[in-house]
Amino acid sequence: MGNIAISVENLGKCYRIGQAQKRPENFRAAVRSFVTSPFEYLRSRLREPSADELFWALKDVSFDVKHGEVLGVIGRNGAGKSTLLKILSRITEPTTGRAKVYGRVGSLLEVGTGFHPELTGRENIYLNGTILGMKRAEIDKKFDEIVEFSGVEKFLDTPVKRYSSGMYVRLAFAVAAHLEPEILLVDEVLAVGDVEFQKKCLGKMGDVARKGRTVFFVSHNMTAIQSLCHRCIWLNEGGIADEGASGRIVGQYLQAFSTVTREQIWEHPEQAPGDDNIRIHRIAVSAEDDLDHARITVETPIKIQLEFWNFLQNALLSVSLHLFTLENTYVFDSPSPQKQCPTGLMRAACHIPRDLLNDGVYRVEIMILQNTSVRVFFHENLATFEVHDVERAIQWYGKWSGVIRPKLSWTLE
Repeated sequence: MGNIAISVENLGKCYRIGQAQKRPENFRAAVRSFVTSPFEYLRSRLREPSADELFWALKDVSFDVKHGEVLGVIGRNGAGKSTLLKILSRITEPTTGRAKVYGRVGSLLEVGTGFHPELTGRENIYLNGTILGMKRAEIDKKFDEIVEFSGVEKFLDTPVKRYSSGMYVRLAFAVAAHLEPEILLVDEVLAVGDVEFQKKCLGKMGDVARKGRTVFFVSHNMTAIQSLCHRCIWLNEGGIADEGASGRIVGQYLQAFSTVTREQIWEHPEQAPGDDNIRIHRIAVSAEDDLDHARITVETPIKIQLEFWNFLQNALLSVSLHLFTLENTYVFDSPSPQKQCPTGLMRAACHIPRDLLNDGVYRVEIMILQNTSVRVFFHENLATFEVHDVERAIQWYGKWSGVIRPKLSWTLE
């Protein structure tokens, strides 16, 4: 197969959904169930299952991964990602098709598998390293690096049952990440630990990729997928929905499960978001010229209008607008001036100039402060809107890099 590291052809995995058994009503029923259960089990296994009893976790999946390629796999929970990894790791067998892996494989499917709670951190490094396929000489060579990466040197000779959950996963990932296979299968390991350690994990994954090893990376972290993987597969309901460049696939995936809501109105305060201090009446995102539902492009000035009921007597209020991308990247925070506000309906508007935002879907978060320090209202998703690219004489088929794409003043002499 030359340059192919992983070859998957018409792969399918079917599970038989079992029927829950009723609890015996009395002792006589329990004895009868105990005696007859082996025969009932054989009868149920020999009987041809109905369609309702079968669940296809994967169906007709085909793709190839080249040596040295970093492939991302995304999809909702239940899409078949973990089942695919278990088949590639030889934990379970496929029902149909075949999956071939060419090279030494290291799997990070469950961080911490192989750790014994009664053993110390030092002992578990050697135990877990052996389970992951490392020789003692390899572990000795990498021991100091593993300990430094984990940050648990002070507690290295303490039984891991006394570790916090964060210390446990740090040490487990440190051992697994320093294995040097030709092919690395990774399942959502960046979800463990604190933010600082997640960055270290991401950096380590990048190092593995830059050394030319093949990485098969499953994650819900879209930023990590886009930064590490050039190509991406989107699994949906057991099949491949699409595959291609990571930026394009991630964008399509996020937009498929997002709802653009440019305007929301609550006619009655008791039904509106808020509390006894503030209630939202209306939020609307529109083109600056105020045409209803006009298409917003990168060249469109945008107006975000907010109307809210204020129940605070003569409060000094300010409104802060936070804008996020669909990938949850913070774009900017824009606060309004403070104003002494009477009780009643208040109106605020934020104006975003043309040629600032890149094309994509954005989420509007609103915070209202009293005296610039006391938060009296907060909502993280009051509105969403999409900014479209414009047609150009020279066709551009990709998305420009970056969250914003401002039109700046240039000279070229």
